[in-house]
Amino acid sequence: MAQDTNNQPDAPQEGIPAPEGPANLIDTDYVIGQDNIQTNKFGFDVDLHGKVFTISSLLILFFVIITLALPDQMGPIFNGMKSFLTDNLSWLFLLAGNIFVILSVVLIFTPLGKVRIGGMEAKPDFSYAGWFAMLFAAGMGIGLMFYGVSEPITHFGTAVTGDSWAPLGGAEGNDAASQSLAMAATIFHWGLHPWGIYAVVALSLALFSFNKGLPLTMRSIFYPILGERIWSWPGHVIDILAVFATLFGLATSLGLGASQASAGLNYLFGVPNTDVTMVLLIIGITIIALGSVMLGVDKGVQRLSQINMALAFLLLLFVVIVGPTALIATSFFENLFSYATELPALSNPFGREDTNFVHGWTAFYWAWWISWSPFVGMFIARVSRGRTVREFLIAVLVVPTVVSVLWMTAFGDTAINQLVSDGFEGVRDAALELQLFTMLGQLPLSAITSFVGIVLVMVFFITSSDSGSLVIDSITAGGKVDAPKPQRVFWALIEGAIAIALLLGGGLIALQAAVITTGLPFTIVLLAACYAIIQGLRSEPR
Repeated sequence: MAQDTNNQPDAPQEGIPAPEGPANLIDTDYVIGQDNIQTNKFGFDVDLHGKVFTISSLLILFFVIITLALPDQMGPIFNGMKSFLTDNLSWLFLLAGNIFVILSVVLIFTPLGKVRIGGMEAKPDFSYAGWFAMLFAAGMGIGLMFYGVSEPITHFGTAVTGDSWAPLGGAEGNDAASQSLAMAATIFHWGLHPWGIYAVVALSLALFSFNKGLPLTMRSIFYPILGERIWSWPGHVIDILAVFATLFGLATSLGLGASQASAGLNYLFGVPNTDVTMVLLIIGITIIALGSVMLGVDKGVQRLSQINMALAFLLLLFVVIVGPTALIATSFFENLFSYATELPALSNPFGREDTNFVHGWTAFYWAWWISWSPFVGMFIARVSRGRTVREFLIAVLVVPTVVSVLWMTAFGDTAINQLVSDGFEGVRDAALELQLFTMLGQLPLSAITSFVGIVLVMVFFITSSDSGSLVIDSITAGGKVDAPKPQRVFWALIEGAIAIALLLGGGLIALQAAVITTGLPFTIVLLAACYAIIQGLRSEPR
C-alpha cells in the first residue's frame, strides 16, 4: 500500500505552492503528486489512498458479511429505513433535484457556458458518437430496460382508478387523461432532473480536475469551500461517502438487472426464476465485466457502450415500426407537452396530496440518481475533456432527456395501447420484471426481441460494473485515473458481492433502502458543490 504520510492524496509536488483560497485558483494550477505505485508481497502493483480505501473496504465488507449471515433479520431493518427516510425527507430530495436542474439550465445561457473543460486549447478525446454512447450507457441503461414498460403501465393503472399511489391524485375513469398523466410522471423521473444531478457532479469534477489540476476525486470539488482541508479528514469523509453512494447505487441497478434477466430467461427458456439463478447471473456477468475492466475505457467501456447503444436503437426502432407507429409518433410530442405542463406540480416538494407517489416513486428515484452521481459524474467527467460548458450541459442535460422521452413513449405507450385498445391485460398483471417481455410477446418476432432485451440488460449490467469499478478505483487511489488494474478487479468483485447480499437480504426493498440511505448524506454534499461550481467557473478565462 502506498504511504500516506501527509494525508494528502496526490497533493502538490514539493516546491510547487498550493493555492491559499478560491481566488487563487485562477492563477495557480495544482500538479498531481508523486507516483505512489508500489509492489506488494503478492507481486502486483497497488496505488491507494490508505485511509479512504481501508475505511471504505472494511465497512463494506462488514456490511456484506452481516447481510448474508442474517438475511431474515436484515430485511425488516431495510424496510424500516426506507419507510422512515421517504416519509420524512422526500421534500429534501425533491428540493435538491430542482436546484440542480435550475443551476444547469442557467449556466447554459450565461457567459460561463463559454468556459472550455481542460483549458482554452483543449481538444475532445472522443467523437460525438462515442461520447453520447458512453454518456447514455453509463447513466441509466438498466433502468430504462427495467422501467420502460413497467412504470408507464403502473402509473396508468393507478391514475385511471384514482388509487392513492397515482401521480397528482390521478384522473379517475378517464383513460386519455390518465395516459397523459402517467407518461408525464414517468418522463419526470427519467428526464431533466436525473441528468441535472449528473451534470452538476460531472461538470464540477471535470472543472476542478482538468482546469485546476486537482485530482479527479470528489474532495477536489470542495476546494473553494474547504481550501487545504480537502487533504485531511473533511476530504477523506467526502470521498468515503462517494464510495458508499456509488457502490450502493450500482448494486441497486445490478440487482434490478439480475432480477429482470432472470425473469426473461424464465419467460423464454423456462430457467427457474430463483435467488440461485440471480446470484449465478450476477457472478457470471461480474466475471465478464472483469475482462472489460482490464481493457480500460478506450477498448472496454467505449466499445461495449457503442455495441449496447446499437442494440438498444435497433430494439427501439423495431417497437416503433411494428407497434402502434402513428400513436408513438404523435404521443412523443404530446408526452413532451404533458411533461412540461405537469412539471411544476410534479417537482413541487411541499404540500403534495399524492404522498404515496412521492414517497414510493420520486424519493427513491432521486436518491438513486444522487447515489449514482459520483459514478456517472466522474465517468462523464473523464470522457468530456475539450467540450465547452455549454456544449457539455446541452449534451448531458437535453440530449439524453429527449432519448428517454422517445424510449418511454415507444415502450410505455405501446403497453398502454395493448391494454386500452386491444384489451390485453397481460402486461398490467405481470410481475414488474416480466412486463417488458410480456409487452414484446404481443409483437412479431417476440422470441428474438425478448432475447435481445436480455442481452441488453446484461451488457448494460457489464458497462455499469466496469465503469463503476474505474470510478471507485479512482476515488480510493486519491484521484488517479490510471491506477493498477488489480484494484479495479477488487472493486468489480465488491459490486457483485453487495448486489448479491442485498438481493438475498431483502430483495427490492433492501436495494431501495440502501440507495436512499446512502443518497441522503450525499444530497448535502451535492448542494454544497453547486456553490463550488460557480466559484470555479468565475475564475476561468472564457
